[in-house]
Amino acid sequence: MASPIELMLSDLKAKYQAQPSAPAFSRLYEDDAFGHMFAVLHERLNNHFDAINDRARTTRHYWAENSRDLIGLIREVEEDLHDLSRAGVDVAVAREYQEAIKRCKPWLSPSGGSAVPEDFDQIEVIRYEPVFSQASTVIKLHKQQASLKLSMVGEGSYAHVYSYEDPDYGIKFAVKRAKKSLSERDLHRFKQEFAVMKRLSFPYVVEVYKYDDTRNEYRMEFCDATLRSFIAKRNAKMSFASRKRVALQFLYGINYLHSKDLLHRDISLQNVLLKVYESGAVLVKLSDFGLVKDKTSDFTRTTTEMRGTIRDPLLDNFKAYNVTNEMYSIGWVLSYIFTGKESLHPSTNEVDEIIRRCVANDPKQRYTAVLDLISDVEQLAATHTEAPA
Repeated sequence: MASPIELMLSDLKAKYQAQPSAPAFSRLYEDDAFGHMFAVLHERLNNHFDAINDRARTTRHYWAENSRDLIGLIREVEEDLHDLSRAGVDVAVAREYQEAIKRCKPWLSPSGGSAVPEDFDQIEVIRYEPVFSQASTVIKLHKQQASLKLSMVGEGSYAHVYSYEDPDYGIKFAVKRAKKSLSERDLHRFKQEFAVMKRLSFPYVVEVYKYDDTRNEYRMEFCDATLRSFIAKRNAKMSFASRKRVALQFLYGINYLHSKDLLHRDISLQNVLLKVYESGAVLVKLSDFGLVKDKTSDFTRTTTEMRGTIRDPLLDNFKAYNVTNEMYSIGWVLSYIFTGKESLHPSTNEVDEIIRRCVANDPKQRYTAVLDLISDVEQLAATHTEAPA
């Protein structure tokens, strides 16, 4: 039977094998066991660096979608090279690219595009020599890893959540571990949660990396705060523009799930997480997919599974759960984002008109698609009374 490290390396190779690389990059890594992976990463970095150099000379604005993609790519490089290091594969990154990544991180924004600094020096783009190189051609497959101290950061119905910092890269990760008291069925649901999240790939959904069957736990990206705690600490000084950005990221994430025929069914202020950067930028991350349902499936057990903290009062059982019911909890979360209050407060401004349409007592009056809701939120503009909120 293959060891966990061997399985991880196999999955890593398969992940990149599904991505094409141009011959101009593949030729640079022909003799490397992970050559295709390095070629793919090299090409993607070059595309971004070329575009940033052009933006630095012209508009000094790097587009929103490209900014999000580069943020994700940088994280991907760091985490995948970290995984290789754990397997005994030491990879060196060209100094020029280490510096380029370090210089780009502070000004990259996950929404609204990124302003290239006025004093930004052109990136030296490497085209004819490898950017990634192995320090050794020998792979050491370690079955035992050094013990690391875990700190508990949260607890849910099914699991405890811990955090730790990887000593090699200084990257913080989270570990979600199933409670020992779980029934066989709930443990199966916990594993299914990982399986669903593993196949998702989107900036506003928490990434998961590896399931450990011996401990029934999995590793995932670390987030700094829940939506509840993030806004509670900043509510008095949080601008309307900031609230709108958080709201849209949340909606983009939900819309992505719905586009995959998935219903979250457990949307709450605790299950919406945020990564908070030193620059002040934030990235919303949807988490806790224990009650997720495929809209094309009829499988649901009983009303005892309706454990979400925000539940549509019109819903009698999960069997009938649909997008209209999900819209209620979406509206409730939007209300909290824009007001900082954990209750619905009717008024007459445009935000409340949107929220009322999400939570209307008559389901026929609710939004039927998140895309329509996104369109209305995107058109919101701060008024003189809302701006300082």
